[in-house]
Amino acid sequence: MLVKGRKVAGRGEEMAAHYAFGPLEDDTIIKHRLLTRTTTTRGEPPLKKIQKKFISFALEIDRDADNYGTCEKMYKAFLQEMATFELPLLKSKAVIDANLREKENFNELQGELHRQISQTQADIEDLKKHLEQSKIERQHKEECEAIRRLISMQPPRSDTQKDITELKKEIAALEAENTAGSRTLELRKKQFSLLLHVVDELQNTIEDEQKSLAEELRIAMEEQKISLEDASGGTEAMAVD
Repeated sequence: MLVKGRKVAGRGEEMAAHYAFGPLEDDTIIKHRLLTRTTTTRGEPPLKKIQKKFISFALEIDRDADNYGTCEKMYKAFLQEMATFELPLLKSKAVIDANLREKENFNELQGELHRQISQTQADIEDLKKHLEQSKIERQHKEECEAIRRLISMQPPRSDTQKDITELKKEIAALEAENTAGSRTLELRKKQFSLLLHVVDELQNTIEDEQKSLAEELRIAMEEQKISLEDASGGTEAMAVD
């Protein structure tokens, strides 16, 4: 049993509390007192009382004197002491049985609590998964809503189709104009090539005519020269004569 520590004042300081027994010795003493039904440090232990009653009863029986009444009296006192000692034991047994039942109930309750905790943890994990799935679905819904708003901001399909038709017409007109321009350009290329060919032919013809004219001029000059030479020769001949 624990003994309260004394406080000793000295020079304004307190000494630490100390105990007569340690924890292990204290447990041993408590177990011994429970077994011997000695709950206090005062008075005689019950087992010693029973032992004394039994020894007194046995010694009285061993006597040869006519003490039947005394023996019966001691026997009844011994039985009364035994009953007095047995009653706390029965109470202790009832307490132990109740504690065992409480322990079993506690173990069952603890097992049930563990099962409930495990089930709760599993439910929490499932709820986490459902929460993540819900977040994903909500994000998809928000994205769909944003797309729907963008679509609603666009003009009606009929107007868009009308614009597409107009654009197709403009594209067809531009393609036709491009085709006509390409044909005109090709025609101009052919005409320009023909013009270049004609100019080239005309230039060649002019060069040939210039060459022919120069040749004719040269021949005419040579003929004139020959004529002049012939005329000079005739004059000289006539002068010699």
